[in-house]
Amino acid sequence: MTEGTRSLAAAPETPPPCKGPWVADLAAGAEFVGFYVARNPRLVDFRDPARGKYLRMQLLDRTGVIDARLWDGADEVFDQVKEGGPVKVAGAVETFREELQVNVRRLRVALPEELDIADFVRVTGRDPAAMWETVTQAVGGIEDAHLAAVVRHFYADSEWASQLIEAPAARRIHHAYRSGFLEHVYELIILARPLIELYPEINRDLLHAGILLHDIGKLEELSWGWDTDLTLEGHLVGHIVLGARKVARAIDVIDGFPKERAAELLHMVVSHHGRLEWGSPRRPKSIEAVALHYLDNLDAQVNRIKLLTETARTNGDPWTPYDRLLGRSLYSGNGACSEDDGAAG
Repeated sequence: MTEGTRSLAAAPETPPPCKGPWVADLAAGAEFVGFYVARNPRLVDFRDPARGKYLRMQLLDRTGVIDARLWDGADEVFDQVKEGGPVKVAGAVETFREELQVNVRRLRVALPEELDIADFVRVTGRDPAAMWETVTQAVGGIEDAHLAAVVRHFYADSEWASQLIEAPAARRIHHAYRSGFLEHVYELIILARPLIELYPEINRDLLHAGILLHDIGKLEELSWGWDTDLTLEGHLVGHIVLGARKVARAIDVIDGFPKERAAELLHMVVSHHGRLEWGSPRRPKSIEAVALHYLDNLDAQVNRIKLLTETARTNGDPWTPYDRLLGRSLYSGNGACSEDDGAAG
């Protein structure tokens, strides 16, 4: 992980004294003590078997993630931190193969009274209550009785709805923060409005139902708390199949649900990623499914690019680091570019 990519978002205000430095502020040569979340701690063999194993993990807070290594006493520490979660770390930041990493000198599990979850878990910048109001208006606005029934099957369940309001939309790429799932659904509803007005051929109720239901498998795919991770079902099945299964089961308990409408709705769930190589077992084959796919991808990509460019602007950089998934650097709008910057894009 390079220095430019370790930050997930702009560093916020100065951290409270007990927290220690933000990940986004860690620089080569810094020695520090602070609280972080240990992600994916694991023992790794040294090249020399006689040396045993070292502990490898990532440290994160709400501003970013950085790789870390504990070279000595790894077995004993691993028994304490193997499940991940908050830890107190004393360490030094080093550069290895042009990437920053922490050389951990001491590490222990953090105590609950030492922590404020707001220091570690990023949250949406929008008002969840206002977003939820817009979403529930969309739910109530569906006129097709069968589509309305299947959507209400989920959204009228207060326990399920509370999960949706709290959940992230992903582990890493887009809306990967508390209430990110709600924000993603909200933004799709807003984005769909001019499209529906421009193309009256789109079945408004079907598109809204697809927006509201296409990602519900993520509530089974993801676990969240101090960190976001995949559940066993998330690893082995994935949110598209999990979501389609949940929608199909809901349809089965609704009397007289038309088979054609059921197929149209399920098609939107299974095709919303758009391509087989992106995880969709079917490519979009209806105007509503095509609309959902492109709205979904637009919102995901713009959200991701927004986070990347915000970080660059905070660091005073006109360009983001080269992004492997995008295959280019992005202009942050923070000053003029140099020839080197342009070539990187």
